[in-house]
Amino acid sequence: MNKKYSELAELFRSEKTDEEILDFLLNYHKNDIADMMAGMTEEERKRLYHLLGAQKVAEIFKYIEEPRKYIRELSVESAARVISEMDSDDAVDLLEDLDPEEKEQIVRMLDEDARKDVKMLLSYDEEEIGSCMTTNYICIPEELTIKQAMSELVKQAGENDNIMTIYVVDEKGVFAGAIDLKDLIRARENDHLEDLVLKSYPYVTDHEKIDDCMDRILDYAEDSIPVLSEDKRILGVITSEDLIEMVDNEMGEDYAKLAGLTAEEDLKEPTIQSMKKRLPWLIILLFLGMGVSSVVGLFENVVAVLPVVICFQSLVLDMAGNVGTQSLAVTIRVLMDENLTGKQKFQLVVKEVKTGSLNGVLLGVMTLLCLGVYVHFFKGYTWMGAFGISGCVGVSLLVAMAISSAVGTVIPMFFHKIKVDPAVASGPLITTVNDLVAVVTYYGMAWLLLIR
Repeated sequence: MNKKYSELAELFRSEKTDEEILDFLLNYHKNDIADMMAGMTEEERKRLYHLLGAQKVAEIFKYIEEPRKYIRELSVESAARVISEMDSDDAVDLLEDLDPEEKEQIVRMLDEDARKDVKMLLSYDEEEIGSCMTTNYICIPEELTIKQAMSELVKQAGENDNIMTIYVVDEKGVFAGAIDLKDLIRARENDHLEDLVLKSYPYVTDHEKIDDCMDRILDYAEDSIPVLSEDKRILGVITSEDLIEMVDNEMGEDYAKLAGLTAEEDLKEPTIQSMKKRLPWLIILLFLGMGVSSVVGLFENVVAVLPVVICFQSLVLDMAGNVGTQSLAVTIRVLMDENLTGKQKFQLVVKEVKTGSLNGVLLGVMTLLCLGVYVHFFKGYTWMGAFGISGCVGVSLLVAMAISSAVGTVIPMFFHKIKVDPAVASGPLITTVNDLVAVVTYYGMAWLLLIR
């Protein structure tokens, strides 16, 4: 354990008074205290909650990956006080992890403002941007003077600490723009507030899908982006911290799709739940695999005449699958650019085929030489026969890798064209399709070059 974490843990096991412990704790970052809690006993944590109070405990819970474990150590009343002090989006994340009865009981005991914010966020579908926003922001009327605006900022900053961007509304409460904090600080008393307002400040609407607006939010690179209702009233904001969390979740979902899962898995989720996530793709791949096996059966005459060719089937299949998966990864990354033209997509296909072909040439030559020697010495074939077989494998490798590069590029492009997440063209799917390509290529080449 890190030295400072050991110091904090030993502090609670010392004879120091509560006041001395509290003074000591206030010198540490909330994240350090959150890490320390994992090594404390339940009784020590309860003492910590009592010492720090609801507001500071709420700040610490922000850094805990699974606060559900600790929130249950508090009474319902204490839990409600802590959650009331949290940002609305963090409070919702915590409540979503609780059992329905626990959640309902705590929500009823939240203070009025917190309960209103939490219920609003819970009303959104988890795929809507409104479910990720926070109500921690500063908003002022546009008719204020510079001095009044500063006073209003100081007043609201007591409750909301997201102050780098100040949002402005008109007399009807409609979003009018935003002011950068540094511009307000540098303004003179006789300046006009409206001159500081950026009228074209970007925004998103509450019912937009996260996938549809995430790239747009990233492009602006602002500290926060307002979330508006249909009538252009501010409901909340998406902060840079929220955006990092959304990107992380999106990457987790894409990784799951690339692995052939219907959703991202959690370490602690039940086995049955994990099975349900994996089974749909496995069923699809089972039938695709049956198709590949059926194609292999069509080349029984090749295997009957030259049984040695079956020894190198997996080599061609594996390399084709690997190349296809590489092209898939590159293509999905490129397709993140929504401004990609048809010409650029065609250039990507050409580039991937050229890359696969050139790699195929190099690997084909290596295969020709290495397998020729192997077949001659270990399988007892003549040099002519050995290099005939290794040459067939090398040529098959070249053709299969070129075609697999094209398949790994074209399939995700097709999914993207029909408005389906290209990550659905997952590694297992590409590999299975490329198995089919490689089988036909390999045995077809063996039939043409070695038998016919």
